[in-house]
Amino acid sequence: TFLDLTVQQIETLNNKYPKANVPLLLMNSFSTDEDTAKIIEKYTDTNVSISTFQQSRYPRILKDTFEPCANPDTAYNSADWYPPGHGDVFAALMNSGLIDTLIAQGKEYVFVSNVDNLGATVDANILSLLIQENVDYCMELTDKTRADIKGGTLISYDGKVKLLEVAQVPSKYLDEFKSVKKFKVFNTNNIWVNLKSLKQRFESLELDIIPNPKTVGGKKVLQLETAIGAGMSFFENPIGVNVPRSRFLPVKTTSDLLLVQSNLYTMKSGSLVTNPARQFASVPVIKLGPEFKKVGSYLERFGSTPDILELDHLTVSGDVAFGSSVSLKGTVIIVANPGSKIMIPKGAVLENKVITGNLHILDH
Repeated sequence: TFLDLTVQQIETLNNKYPKANVPLLLMNSFSTDEDTAKIIEKYTDTNVSISTFQQSRYPRILKDTFEPCANPDTAYNSADWYPPGHGDVFAALMNSGLIDTLIAQGKEYVFVSNVDNLGATVDANILSLLIQENVDYCMELTDKTRADIKGGTLISYDGKVKLLEVAQVPSKYLDEFKSVKKFKVFNTNNIWVNLKSLKQRFESLELDIIPNPKTVGGKKVLQLETAIGAGMSFFENPIGVNVPRSRFLPVKTTSDLLLVQSNLYTMKSGSLVTNPARQFASVPVIKLGPEFKKVGSYLERFGSTPDILELDHLTVSGDVAFGSSVSLKGTVIIVANPGSKIMIPKGAVLENKVITGNLHILDH
């Protein structure tokens, strides 16, 4: 699991630097906190101190009336409430008392990342830079690809560096925001923050509110959320660091899962290491259709994970299955027409090919 890998990473770090005693802090919503507390019991015998703390709980707002869904005169309904985004980590650290505990232990920095980002590890080189340059806030950025056009990016506004999220961009400027030429990097959500500086500036943190419209139980509601990256402009000496793509490997879809399970990476002490045989710095763009959405269906459609060391782009749509030991190179597009099925045979090597529903193969 993601958590297994994270614990392995930190345990390796603590074994290498025994005096550091780096703890793992897990921020949960009100709906996941209880389950997480049970899960972490299995890590009792590891060389990692694990703590949990909860995000805030905000009431959803009815879009038409701007009134809260939660009614004090009726029974509690969890559907009326929501966790207000990862920007709440600042308040959650303060309200839980964890920030005082960490400072009392002599901790100086906290590294925050999404647990599903398998590339987000504690990097001693970045930490050394922050200490040398007296940086109190650092955002890791990486080069944007076609798969990242909606990723938040940095802009200069009123003399300050700020994070701009896609949800804050008017529709007429969306194409400009998505341009790889204009905005070449995006926020990985790997954030480093100086704890004493955070405590000192907490009361002045007025993060941008991002309205997130949703439909819950047939009701149109608004969730008012914040992003951790929006805190950047409130610190005295913030920086953005352009990091390799290997530090941004989120697994949110089966397309992501195929990438991290492939021979592009090997596992070392809980961390994914790029295969040196890969000749390109870029990561392949993989787009699997809805037939692959569920993990069970995804596993059924692959006899084994394909060799993608030389892959640039893969698009798969329709009823498609792969035999074992398949190799994909260059750009490969496979589209099964409605009512048709494509079976890529065992040991097949596809390089720069477009395969249609009748298995007609063309040079791409």
